[in-house]
Amino acid sequence: MSRPVALVTGARRGIGRASCVALARKGYDILGCDLAEDGFAETAAAVEAAGTRFDWTLCDVADLDAVAAMVAWAWEAGQGLEALVNNAGVGAMQRGDILDVTHASWDRCMDINARAPFFVTQAVARRMVAEGAPQRGNRAVVFVSSANALMASPDRTEYTASKTAVSMVARCYAFRLAEDGIPVFDIRPGVIRTDMTAPVVAKYEQRIADGLSPIRRWGQPEDVGNAIAGLVSGAIPFSTGDAFHIDGGLHMHKL
Repeated sequence: MSRPVALVTGARRGIGRASCVALARKGYDILGCDLAEDGFAETAAAVEAAGTRFDWTLCDVADLDAVAAMVAWAWEAGQGLEALVNNAGVGAMQRGDILDVTHASWDRCMDINARAPFFVTQAVARRMVAEGAPQRGNRAVVFVSSANALMASPDRTEYTASKTAVSMVARCYAFRLAEDGIPVFDIRPGVIRTDMTAPVVAKYEQRIADGLSPIRRWGQPEDVGNAIAGLVSGAIPFSTGDAFHIDGGLHMHKL
């Protein structure tokens, strides 16, 4: 186990898979977790084609007992961890009027998008800062929030609230882990072509063409994965707690 090891949640497809592959190209062995098995074979093949190893386990990150077991598995399988990418996330159960948001949809977004990465990071960070923890390369923690950490979307308030929450979690961990030499980054993807955005492709095709973002194209999972891998591998060493917008300029306001 001479290579550094990264743990990626939500690793079987989309931004998670792209992050695994990009980190593998930077020399990291990869461990992944997700809710279901389908897609892991493709992720494994892509990581192994990049020259490093991949292993995975099933985990519902909303279940804190399952999180504890998953992190213990990852630490043992990797003989330590150098990097964590908190990518697993969900959208609102149904877009619509804020007056119709249900308890179930609110709790689901908060549990998976905000509470889960907080406690996954806590479990990993406790091990990373312990005496004798391995350090085979650059160490870092990444939280994948969203452009909605900054921009309101009233038709999916529960999602935007959860992404704002996890963005603050990232900043708080940045303060705690800086003393141990572990930078923490907040990645804010914009309109990215994934399974989550598939139901609204037609809507965003037109909005992008009309200038929704200065760079008039869909973002791809690889855009996000490459940014994560660059930060984790030390491309911007004098930075922690920063939010990086991978959104084609969507976050900029124009009057």
